[in-house]
Amino acid sequence: MRDFSDDLALAAKRLGEAEAYLGLDRLRTRLTALEVDIGKPDLWDDPDVARKITTEYNVVKADIDLLEDFRGRVEDAETLYQLAVEEHDESVESELDAAVADLGRRLDQLEVRSLFSGDYDERDAVVEVHAGAGGTDAQDWAEMMVRMYQRWAEKRGLEFELDDESEGQEAGILSATFIVRGRYAYGLLAAEQGTHRLVRISPFDSQARRQTSFASLEVIPFLEDLSEVDIDEKDLRIDTYRSSGAGGQHVNVTDSAVRITHLPTGIVVSCQNERSQHQNKAKAMQILAAKLAERQREERRAQLEEISGPTTQASWGTQIRNYVLAPYQMVKDDRTKYETGNVQSVLDGDLDQFMEAWLRWRRTAAG
Repeated sequence: MRDFSDDLALAAKRLGEAEAYLGLDRLRTRLTALEVDIGKPDLWDDPDVARKITTEYNVVKADIDLLEDFRGRVEDAETLYQLAVEEHDESVESELDAAVADLGRRLDQLEVRSLFSGDYDERDAVVEVHAGAGGTDAQDWAEMMVRMYQRWAEKRGLEFELDDESEGQEAGILSATFIVRGRYAYGLLAAEQGTHRLVRISPFDSQARRQTSFASLEVIPFLEDLSEVDIDEKDLRIDTYRSSGAGGQHVNVTDSAVRITHLPTGIVVSCQNERSQHQNKAKAMQILAAKLAERQREERRAQLEEISGPTTQASWGTQIRNYVLAPYQMVKDDRTKYETGNVQSVLDGDLDQFMEAWLRWRRTAAG
């Protein structure tokens, strides 16, 4: 039987590092405090506070359970190996091989957590896709992108909610707004912000010529609490209109869709896929608040850059990734240089490797 001692020592070392960067001791202390809060008989007197406490409790407990499960797996593998050595039992070699490989994969996934450094990385995300240059092909590409991110969200167990969609003239869409809900949704989708370039044989060209088309993706953290941003109703113009597009059963024939214009900034948001005008307005207000909060953060960043000079982010190009279907098959990120030849898999939502490569690249670029 081969020597597994180095493999197991490395797994134990990596787990210790994970316990440190995830703050296991701090998490345990926080869990104890949250358990006290949850045990209070008047907890649900304020439902908003109660929801925040229970949500944090679930997140903290899940992190502790995850780390403790890893610790148990490492200790089980170490015990199995020690017994096998003592009893000269080679029959468990394949089991140890599988256990060590599984620990490596799990720890690789866990280490991605250390790459989330932003204040809003754990939040839900508001995403907008806009067709760019390329005519009908670009509008079709924009619709393909929405499908790609929906598939990605489903594979990760995240909630995907389409809130607004504007149909293209012949095919595809001009734009779409959707929300992805789940832990680290914003931190992961931040990797995708920018211009995405598609090269393919156009299905809309009778001569089957190659076409290059573009679509952009914008991502901001979603705010559940409107109190985080001060919005004066007098600064709003609210228009209603009839829902259209791919709304499914939620779309009705009344003027339930809502468009809100924030007059001081010119920001326009709309929502048409909820069941009523009231629900559409509430969702549109949440998206507007998220956009205004992001605008405030951008203004603060600009002020800091005037003092200290531009940051690495300010120099990023808008074209972040190329998707080439002809004359060869390749998806390549211009920033990280990560690439794959399995284009269809990427279009079906296999984006994790691109996102993780960007998170590592961001940390390196930040110095």
